[in-house]
Amino acid sequence: MTTKPEVTGFFEPRSWSIQYVVADPETRRCAIVDPVLDYDEKSGATGTDEADKILGFIRDKGYEVEWILDTHPHADHFSAAQYLKEQTGAATAIGEKVTAVQKLWKGIYNWPELREDGSQWDKLFADGETFMVGNIPARVMFSPGHTLASITYVIGDAAFVHDTLFMPDSGTARADFPGGNARTLWNSIQAILALPDETRIFTGHDYQPGGREPMWESTVAEQKTSNIHMARCKSIEEFVAVREARDKTLPMPKLILHALQINTNAGRLPAPESNGRRYLKIPLDALEGAAW
Repeated sequence: MTTKPEVTGFFEPRSWSIQYVVADPETRRCAIVDPVLDYDEKSGATGTDEADKILGFIRDKGYEVEWILDTHPHADHFSAAQYLKEQTGAATAIGEKVTAVQKLWKGIYNWPELREDGSQWDKLFADGETFMVGNIPARVMFSPGHTLASITYVIGDAAFVHDTLFMPDSGTARADFPGGNARTLWNSIQAILALPDETRIFTGHDYQPGGREPMWESTVAEQKTSNIHMARCKSIEEFVAVREARDKTLPMPKLILHALQINTNAGRLPAPESNGRRYLKIPLDALEGAAW
């Protein structure tokens, strides 16, 4: 039995996101992590090009999809989880604390119809819960701080950390979204860095500092020695000061108010109205104090 999955990343340049196919080479079974549904906020157009690339890759490799995994409800892109479920029949999953995010955004959107029990996904993972990708053992680590619901998937020797750690030259994720907390983020990162040094770390975004090519794989050892925040900050107090000062300068992601009403509903687009069109609802002045 192997504990080293084949990991293939798909970089999505509109939101600097990395989507993953994580496969057991022996059984050819796989999981899809954090897939992107195309959305152009200028025209309101949606599409499935990114998700279809993943499906084409899976067909070419002869993989069978077992899981469609979200690490958290994303603020910068729409999730393609529902579309991929329709195409593959695979189970969708997220961490059980998504219910806290649903409750929070249900209020922001004044959306009484939103179910806040997480039932939009097939599986809600608890902290420490285990599952399998083919014959490769996997487990869930609760990793809040960036959001209330963020989790890390540890699949064999690979950890999918999304918005906790970036590549070492980019540091760590912001913690100023509704429900975010820099002190909590520090503790989550410490748990990730307590994994074996050789653990492969796969991040969910890469903003290409200095114009370099996109990168998304490092190791725990590299993060501990080279991450511009974690190698510099030797205490939680120092980290919180650095993180909060940085966050005060950051505008909100341009799609946060668009995306959360899709992603708190497991990637489902709004139901068509009487004219056959779908509509997003954008609350005004809901994120007070955010940098412009």
